[in-house]
Amino acid sequence: MPSQQVLQQKLDEIEEITELLKRYKVIGLASLQKVRAPQLQALKKNLADKVYMRVIKNTLMKMAIENCKEKPELKKLGDYLVGSSIFLFTDINPFKLTLFLEKGKVKATAKSGDIAAFDVVIPSGNTGQPPGPIISQLNAVGLPTRIESGSVWISKDTLVVRRDEVISERLASVLSKLGIKPVEAGLAMKVAYDEGFVITQEQLKLDIDETRKTLEQSHLAAFALSLTVAYPTLENTTVLLQIAHQNAYALSMNAAIPDEETIVDLIRKAQNQMLNLLALTEKAQEY
Repeated sequence: MPSQQVLQQKLDEIEEITELLKRYKVIGLASLQKVRAPQLQALKKNLADKVYMRVIKNTLMKMAIENCKEKPELKKLGDYLVGSSIFLFTDINPFKLTLFLEKGKVKATAKSGDIAAFDVVIPSGNTGQPPGPIISQLNAVGLPTRIESGSVWISKDTLVVRRDEVISERLASVLSKLGIKPVEAGLAMKVAYDEGFVITQEQLKLDIDETRKTLEQSHLAAFALSLTVAYPTLENTTVLLQIAHQNAYALSMNAAIPDEETIVDLIRKAQNQMLNLLALTEKAQEY
């Protein structure tokens, strides 16, 4: 009887997961590594009105995907159903979801084997540590030291690990002693399913500043091209009219076609030409 109850519970859960797959447009998988329980609870609370989060066994999710005949493309997620994950069900854009998760990350103390989230540069200055074994520990990770006023000082700014590099046990210990937290803890999107499309972790990464810069450059290039080929749009119509007016004005001046706008400048131009001709005539008579 107990085994039948367990089986029925699993079948009920698979059916429930299947309904979630049908209901939401976007299904995200995020890594649970290094996520603290309070941090996860805070994320769930902050995104409660936008995202439904749930930890589901990979085996049950695979069965639910097989059971979801309405979305056959979900089977593409099968390759990513490994390790410990949390599933995110939502209707918001997966890129926006990824940004939400990135903002929710916090810096954490490193352990051996962790990956640095950024270039770690230890600044020169007083470590606050008294002379002793700390000197050899600092030197072992490439930090130049000196003793001053009874404390160990770091002599110059030193890069000890680059972004995405593995942090050794020795370096992790030193960083902990110095109060430096080089690791980011939080949910990291592994993949997202969005109405038939599977978007990988690399594709989900957005550099907002770089993207904004690219869009601005593309806009400027498109605007310049539209002016060059005189293609009117809502944005460039005023400028095109100004250019057309300038060209028409220049043409009328070169062709000496008088109108209300050019008559004054044409008379001024004729007077200047007359004065120049008079000056040349007088100079020729002198010779």
